Amino acid sequence: MTDRDVLIVGGGIGGVTAALCLAREGFNARVFEQAPEFGEVGAGIQLAPNCTRVLHALGLEEALRRVAFLPEGGEMRAWDSGKVISYSPLGQQIVDTYGFPYYHVHRADVMQVLVDAANAEPNIELLADSRIEHIERRDDGVTLDVGGRRYDGSLLIGADGIHSVVRAELFGPETPTFTGTVAWRALVPADQLPDGLVRPVASAWWGPRKHFVHYYVRSGELVNCVCVVEKEGWEVESWNERGDRTELKQDFAGWHETIQVLIDNMDPNACFKWALFDRPPMSRWSDGRVTLLGDACHPTLPFMAQGAAMAIEDGAVLAGCIARHNDMAASLQQYESLRQVRTAGVQNGSRRNARVFHMSGVKAWLRNRAIGKRPSAVMGRLYRYNALDVGRQNPADQPGDRA
Repeated sequence: MTDRDVLIVGGGIGGVTAALCLAREGFNARVFEQAPEFGEVGAGIQLAPNCTRVLHALGLEEALRRVAFLPEGGEMRAWDSGKVISYSPLGQQIVDTYGFPYYHVHRADVMQVLVDAANAEPNIELLADSRIEHIERRDDGVTLDVGGRRYDGSLLIGADGIHSVVRAELFGPETPTFTGTVAWRALVPADQLPDGLVRPVASAWWGPRKHFVHYYVRSGELVNCVCVVEKEGWEVESWNERGDRTELKQDFAGWHETIQVLIDNMDPNACFKWALFDRPPMSRWSDGRVTLLGDACHPTLPFMAQGAAMAIEDGAVLAGCIARHNDMAASLQQYESLRQVRTAGVQNGSRRNARVFHMSGVKAWLRNRAIGKRPSAVMGRLYRYNALDVGRQNPADQPGDRA
């Protein structure tokens, strides 16, 4: 073991991106994934310029463009009439403003791009079917017991998601709070839909106590749908739980015909639902030579489309901090201090958006009148952030960028 050997638990988007960022800085990374293979379940994600900046720097632009869809804009619509409440251009305007594109991508496609890049990198080893059995922490490093083998590293990164084993090792078990909302997700083949039904934008339909988001992925071959409903009685926090499309249809009864057509064309055997749980921002992420990344330390409700982006940013900032410091513990403290305010801002902003999206009555009327006049300062702060430079600067030089 050397000071440049890093162990990463969790082989999702955040974990593999962190490995690529570390390899770019000359570190060796072993990534342990408990699933039989590296890949993502789920459906689509939105990748904004703050994280595509990192992915392009890793040399992934060409591969991403082959599988992504570049939306022309984002719109908010009324749940019943379909009236456009607000519209924000994306496409070339977002590139002109922030320097990098906004992608809609299937999670599995993003993972394949990352895994292909990691497999081509000699400093990265991807180990699937590797469940962590024991974590041994020392002043000079960390040892993992995995499948009867022991692996040593100078640093351990827990990128193992909302049910993080590494977080539990550091800080004990947690008790998240059920938000009272359930999210459905499904994919619809675009060629099954009437021409023009789905515009080349991200569409969010707002209604009382629920909302419905759809956009193209996989170069326009599929339409990704995420449907969020305030309801009790389902508290399973898992991406893999199947739901009954009939129940989804009932949840959105009376909504616009576009929503009905999308639901009717979903595969009834491939509708999934998961309960949304909330977790407050953590006061600490790191202890000694162990730290956390992504959903393991700042899981975010899906109402700002920034969950994956925050994990990607984490990987870039962490790699920069480690490369800058000789003291591993000091580099982790710097990483934590640089990331806490921003990720907490996204957590809180996502929580706030959940309330805004689901307003009804007079509150919804006032929201709709005000939304078009709201300045884009929040998006500006989100998208201009340069995670590649943040970790290389002195903490005193950081402005504490809030989302």
